[in-house]
Parts: sequence; C-alpha cells; structure tokens
Amino acid sequence: MNPFERVSIIGVGLLGGSLAKVMRKLGLAKSIVGHGRNKTNLNEAKNLNIIDDAALDIQSAAKDADLIVFCSPVQTISQLAVEISPHIKPGCLVTDVGSTKETLVSEMEKLIPKDASFVGAHPIAGSEMSGFHVSSNTLYDGAHCIVTPTDKTDPSALKRVIELWETIGAQVSTMSAKEHDFIFGAISHLPHVVIFALMNTLGSLRSENHDQITSFAGAGLRDITRIAGSEPVMWRDICTSNKDSILYCLDRFQETLNHLRSGIEQENGISLTQQFETANKHRLNLINNA
Repeated sequence: MNPFERVSIIGVGLLGGSLAKVMRKLGLAKSIVGHGRNKTNLNEAKNLNIIDDAALDIQSAAKDADLIVFCSPVQTISQLAVEISPHIKPGCLVTDVGSTKETLVSEMEKLIPKDASFVGAHPIAGSEMSGFHVSSNTLYDGAHCIVTPTDKTDPSALKRVIELWETIGAQVSTMSAKEHDFIFGAISHLPHVVIFALMNTLGSLRSENHDQITSFAGAGLRDITRIAGSEPVMWRDICTSNKDSILYCLDRFQETLNHLRSGIEQENGISLTQQFETANKHRLNLINNA
C-alpha cells in the first residue's frame, strides 16, 4: 500500500509502539509522531527510533497528520478527539485500537470533521504487560483485527484501514460495533472478569496454618490466571464501556455456575460428568477453530 506521509500515534504503549514499529519496518509511514503524557517515556521512544517526533501537546500531534491512530485507554478517546477535532486536516483518516466499539464509534462519528473519516478497529493482540518497552514489530502477525464500519463510513476510508491491517499481517473481519461488543464481551471481557474475581477469592482464603495458600499452587493455576496481571485501569474502562454485554454474559455464567454448584452439593455424579464432558467438547471446538 502507499505510505502515509505523517502518522500520529496517540498513546505510545504496547499497541501504539508495536504499530509504530511495524509501520516503520514496512515503510508505511514517512514520519511518525507520538503523543503521550510522560515526556521521559516519549523521548525514550524517540531515542529508540520507535517514533520520529514526541508531542506532549496533542493538538500539535494531530496537525498535518494523514493518519491518526488512537491507542490510548478507551474511555479517553472521545475526550481526546474533542481536543484535536479542530486540528484534523481534510482527508485525514482517523482510527483506533480500542477493545470496545459501540459507544466509541457512535461518539467518534459525531466528533470527527465531515471532511475527515473515522473507521473503528480492534486488533486482537497484546499481553498482560504494558508499555512501549515490550512492544514488537511482530505483535500483529497473524492476529485477528475487527473493523467496525457503519452506514456512515466512507468506503475508501474503510478500504484503507483494512489494507493497513492486512499489510501489517493481521486477518481482518468486519462486523457491526454492536456485534463486536457482544462477541468480545463473551470471549474476552467475561474471562478477564472471572479471573480477576478468582484471584481475589483465592487471595482472601486462609487455611488453619497458612495465610498464603496460593504458595502451594502449581503451574496450572499460574497459567489460567495469567490475565489477572492485566492493566487495571484499562480493564476498568473496558468494563464500564461494555457494561451491557458483560453483565449479560456474567448472568449466563452465574446460571452455569449455579448448575455446577447444584451438582456438587447434591453429589450428582452423572450431572457433573455431563457438564465436564460438555466443557471438554467446547474446549476442543475452541482449539480446532482457532
């Protein structure tokens, strides 16, 4: 694809830093400016050649940009868009990497100038670690990326965003923002909430002689609770911005948990075996369809 003259990355963390690195590697940007709140971190990112210019002033970061990518926490994006909207040049393509979409897309389409374009995107990549220090130019290789157009989306802008992510190495799918939020409320947000709750439960339990029962845990517990190390503020924002889908999924999970609890309480071996076998089948489907 043709490179962008000037790319503005709003939030040079794991996702923003990785995007800057791979765009530089593939020659997709002639100049990359990064915006963030921490001057020391921005200057370090510049010294590491992740970005070309560091901008504490978001207006100057947006000025003359051909592509603006919001890589900041979801709840901050709309407010930041308000600040830069008067400085977005005609023809600019604006997108994001946020993990919730319905509210954000609706707000952004109202905030972005009519002579510019917004297309929502969500690359399914990352880790429990954060910051540009752990960014990588291979983070998006083979990752799914969901693009969420609406009936207001400019077709050429949509094509450009899809082309960008495909060039980077992602597998792109398109769907409505509403469907996106339901799906990821189930397969991503619910598991995180459950694991956060699990770790808080385990952390509060004491035995007769041991205050830290998790000190006896094996690798299995560490594996399944890895995501409890995820960034708290980011997950606070995800939970509040996708409240309806998460609450629906939590209610369904609670129903399933109650059914399992009933089987244990009644010592119903047949019911327990059936539930575990069903879970085995769903797990196999997950692996085979990944």
